[in-house]
Amino acid sequence: MGVGKSTVGKRLATRLHLPFVDADQEIETAAGCTIPEIFERFGEPAFRDGEKRVIARLIDGAPKVVATGGGAFMHPETRALILEQATAIWLDADIEVLADRVRRRDDRPLLRGRDAREALRELAAVRNPIYALAPIHIRSQPHPHEATVDAILAALGR
Repeated sequence: MGVGKSTVGKRLATRLHLPFVDADQEIETAAGCTIPEIFERFGEPAFRDGEKRVIARLIDGAPKVVATGGGAFMHPETRALILEQATAIWLDADIEVLADRVRRRDDRPLLRGRDAREALRELAAVRNPIYALAPIHIRSQPHPHEATVDAILAALGR
């Protein structure tokens, strides 16, 4: 959350001459409502189930760059799909950098009514060991996103 998945993903797709797809936008389109509305109406388990189905559809076909929400890789079945059928890249950043970035938007269900730093630390403690299963780990710095794209391309050998 806040690491720049969508922004970096769009720029990476451009550099690779591939389409870019934001899984969260696809989920909202499929559900006919926003992610915060899905969480509110149906809860996180229903959201994760829909997320898994959308991601399975997105990675089954032509090559593309897909940005997934931060929780997608935490779901064992979704993670298995991604690791089996795609190249997973963990974009990582310091908590302070993430907290500064997420302050700009108030539509993040997992941060609602919470201190961003505290929530992000808690999420990182649980999620980072799982994210480490991704074969590529890139640190996002508080620099232009193009530097992160360059690091990804280097890790991909391009």
